[in-house]
Amino acid sequence: MYNELYIYSIRKDTWTKVDIPGPPPRRCAHQAVVVPQGGGQLWVFGGEFASPDGEQFYHYKDLWVLHLATKTWEQIRSTGGPSGRSGHRMVAWKRQLILFGGFHESARDYIYYSDVYTFSLDTFQWSKLSPSGPGPTPRSGCLMAVTPQGSIAIYGGYSKQRVKKDVDKGTQHSDMFLLKPAEGGEGKWAWTRINPSGVKPTARSGFSVAVAPNHQILVFGGVCDEEEEESLEGSFFSDLYIYDSAKSRWFAAQLKGPKSEKKKRRRGKAEDPEGTTEQETGGSSAPEPLEVIKEVVSEDGTVVTIKQVLTPSGLGVQPSPKADDSASEASSTGQEPCPRSNAMLAVKHGLLYVYGGMFEAGDRQVTLSDLYCLDLHKMEEWKTLVEMDPKSQEWLEESDSEEDSSSDEESADGEDEDQEDSAEEGADPQHPEVARGEQFEEYLSRTEQHWLKLARSHVGPEAKEKKVLKVAQAMAKSCFDDAVQDIAQARH
Repeated sequence: MYNELYIYSIRKDTWTKVDIPGPPPRRCAHQAVVVPQGGGQLWVFGGEFASPDGEQFYHYKDLWVLHLATKTWEQIRSTGGPSGRSGHRMVAWKRQLILFGGFHESARDYIYYSDVYTFSLDTFQWSKLSPSGPGPTPRSGCLMAVTPQGSIAIYGGYSKQRVKKDVDKGTQHSDMFLLKPAEGGEGKWAWTRINPSGVKPTARSGFSVAVAPNHQILVFGGVCDEEEEESLEGSFFSDLYIYDSAKSRWFAAQLKGPKSEKKKRRRGKAEDPEGTTEQETGGSSAPEPLEVIKEVVSEDGTVVTIKQVLTPSGLGVQPSPKADDSASEASSTGQEPCPRSNAMLAVKHGLLYVYGGMFEAGDRQVTLSDLYCLDLHKMEEWKTLVEMDPKSQEWLEESDSEEDSSSDEESADGEDEDQEDSAEEGADPQHPEVARGEQFEEYLSRTEQHWLKLARSHVGPEAKEKKVLKVAQAMAKSCFDDAVQDIAQARH
């Protein structure tokens, strides 16, 4: 868990870590909102903390503000606010922060919320709202955005409920509501359920949300979990949807592809007449489905191949202000961000930015640090600002039980000791040699199949893939360390 603060400069194309004394404690799944008051403020509420060993876990209910003008953190202590939670959503509405939903989980039980709170940026006081009308059921991770009409849109989200002892059932919601100020006095609000037309996102959670300059709401990525009693498998997305609140309509965004110019390679397709839209051309210029294959190499040498078939459909976003020059000149890969959930989304100067997130490959979770942008005016192609760095990725593994975890570690340690013994007796000549100057990651990536085969022969064909990988890595590391030590001694 982190409590670090980073700023990305669009003009300089650089990340900068900003160290400000007295920040909020480390957390994740909180909410942060920027408002113009006081020279610019970043407000942060709630979230959760978990220690690496899982022994400590709790939800926050604290409220913090980062004063951007003076670069100082301040904790705002105000009674009557929401209970501790994470997965909630918060937006700035006029001179207020409005918070909805979320969940709280303990070792014994969990609860999902559908309550609404408002925090006044003038009086620094919390108030709980009691909107009239049937509203959303309790949920976390939903869309929450302010529309140009002054309403607050709520879409989708996730919740779970206990169906029998020790068995929970997750629900990915796809309903949509508007929270509107009601007539009859200040502080009166009302829920209205709506059913927009068009092509709405398929069932998912963990999607990311941003609002475009023309007030269209953008939804990117997410995951659809297929749950059974003993298993959970997720399908991840990298598609982009737009909600037009004026028309109450969903669109699936379509990339037009780069235009054929003398400076660029021609695609062998005729250019659209300047100014024509997809509707006017009847869809005849739609690009063919594109297959994108991207490989991610983990720090232990495992290669995960992500295969996407990108089928364009729907409509693009309406024109927005001209993009910033430096970002629009960024490297163009012709590839979209790989499927992911819980990415960060922002719009600035008519560019949509997507940072990081995570996806799963089997029982592995990959955390990402790549950064992309998309010109919402041109809607041609994604541009890569920061590529995926395999060395910065982190595999997060969950063992089925403490016994599995300890036995895995014992097996790996045992193989370590076995390997050390064999090294003392004169290392197995069949092991791949380590090249001078080669890093362990490079060695493991190059020799991965050898160690996997050897590990399987040691742990047996019935062993879980996770255990095989751990043992293989331990054996390879031992051999690598011995070789490096031998090379160092030879130099002396």
